[in-house]
Amino acid sequence: MDPVLVLVLSLSCLLLLSLWKQSSGRGKLPPGPTPLPIIGNFLQIDVKYIQQSLTNLSKVYGPVFTLYMGMKPAVVLHGYEAVKEALADHGEEFSGRGRLPIFDKVVKGLGVVFSSGNIWKDTRRFSLMTLRNLGMGKRSIEDRVQEEAQCLVEELRKTNGLPCDPTFILGCAPCNVICSIIFQNRFDYKDQDFLNLMEKLNENTKILSSPWLQVCNTFPVLLDICPGSHKKFFKNYAYIKSYLLEKIKEHQESLDVTNPRDFIDYFLIKRRQENQDQLLNSTLEHLSATVFDLFAAGTETTSTTMRYALLLLMKHPHVTAKVQEEIDRVVGRNRSPCMQDRGHMPYTDAMIHEVQRFIDLIPNNLPHEVTCDVKFRNYLIPKGTMVITSLSSVLHDNKEFPNPETFDPGHFLDGEGNFKKSDYFMPFSTGKRICAGEGLARMELFLYLTTILQNFKLKPLVNPKDIDTTPVLNGLASVPPAFQLCFIPI
Repeated sequence: MDPVLVLVLSLSCLLLLSLWKQSSGRGKLPPGPTPLPIIGNFLQIDVKYIQQSLTNLSKVYGPVFTLYMGMKPAVVLHGYEAVKEALADHGEEFSGRGRLPIFDKVVKGLGVVFSSGNIWKDTRRFSLMTLRNLGMGKRSIEDRVQEEAQCLVEELRKTNGLPCDPTFILGCAPCNVICSIIFQNRFDYKDQDFLNLMEKLNENTKILSSPWLQVCNTFPVLLDICPGSHKKFFKNYAYIKSYLLEKIKEHQESLDVTNPRDFIDYFLIKRRQENQDQLLNSTLEHLSATVFDLFAAGTETTSTTMRYALLLLMKHPHVTAKVQEEIDRVVGRNRSPCMQDRGHMPYTDAMIHEVQRFIDLIPNNLPHEVTCDVKFRNYLIPKGTMVITSLSSVLHDNKEFPNPETFDPGHFLDGEGNFKKSDYFMPFSTGKRICAGEGLARMELFLYLTTILQNFKLKPLVNPKDIDTTPVLNGLASVPPAFQLCFIPI
């Protein structure tokens, strides 16, 4: 071998080992498995079932341990006590957003979901205030959801009781609500632009949850040098972003600062009023990233949960029968369900909570990052360290939820059949990074599911015992298997 090449390789190895030693020596990190150079603990993680790998490691190293994702350490928090202590009790210190390289490529630290620091704080504050101005948490948004629920029912009637895949129909309802908030527009369920947006959102969720993307997020260089589904993700993101930028352009041309119509208008007006504020007067890139965050989060998580709910209800017809009996008794057939009904429908409320607990939609949360050097349980976590919080370990805690792998609304009912709250119910995360749309999502899940069950029987195409509810992908999100069913009018 060429002596020069040997020298270069030797020096490179020494440099890498030096960097490794330097990075692993920072702070007093929690214990964890011994990492290998370059790849870290990658071989100890099953990218198809990351949460199970974290559970297995927690049995060895405890509820707080360190994993190296490539060359960078990440502190893993497993179990209710550790997750609550970090995200709720030390919320400010753990409020940074950890890096997801595939989103770094497209979002560039903008928007509300993948931003940090003052950009995140100002954008989140502005977004929450604006969403409240537009009816979030008020009767007006409930009216909008109820109207969309009736549109959903009419669309399901058009299936004439024949087998159908409910994916896009269920996606259209929450998407229309968030679209009406963002750019004052709702779509017909057969609108081709609408269906294209739905298809690309749905496809991107699957891509983000694939094993390949977990590899790419660990070794970001692969995003640039390798072919793969991430290229399709970038293409789909660009398509949606282009659509949203066109909507923003239309709003700029018709803006009336005295009469804001929707979220985009409020943002553009704020931008004009505070033209010296670089955080809220950033480029259209920031507005498009923020709108994309609201659009995607307000559509995909709710529609996926609804899809999973129908699958579980078909698998457990005795649960469905109890819910429909409660709907008949409390709501009847002559009016639409409303949020006031929920307090009188403990079993239905428990069923929806149990769906969210059981499906474990975002098993390992979005990554956090500590915003300063943090002393946590006698460890010193250096500023900028990624933190992985296992929501799965909280939602499937066997002390709080006996037989957590079993779908049972009784997990949220007391001995008298009343609804029972649980601090362990964290599908929307907790603390300062808790999902901004939690209230809307919970309203939509209740109103859409009760309206569907008020009007239809769910008929599976196979024996309920043969229905498989195991997610087909389990990376960023838990993706339910594809299925068909018949909506039989009652």
